[in-house]
Amino acid sequence: MTTFDVLETRGTGALLRFVGAVALFAVLQLMRIPLGLLLQVITGVMSRVDGYAVTQVSRSPRGPINHFAYTPTGREARP
Repeated sequence: MTTFDVLETRGTGALLRFVGAVALFAVLQLMRIPLGLLLQVITGVMSRVDGYAVTQVSRSPRGPINHFAYTPTGREARP
């Protein structure tokens, strides 16, 4: 069915609604591209932050855990 057939059988209103629907579809698809790229960037950043957090949490402590039990010389006070 050609454009002129639709115009003749359905009228100008139907043809304009169809063209509007196709234009809206095209605009929404074009809006989806930058949002998808932004989603990929956010996913990559979150993955790196997650890896950094896991590394920091799983690292064994470098010194004594109880920081309030130090003597002025820097050695751990033992009872």
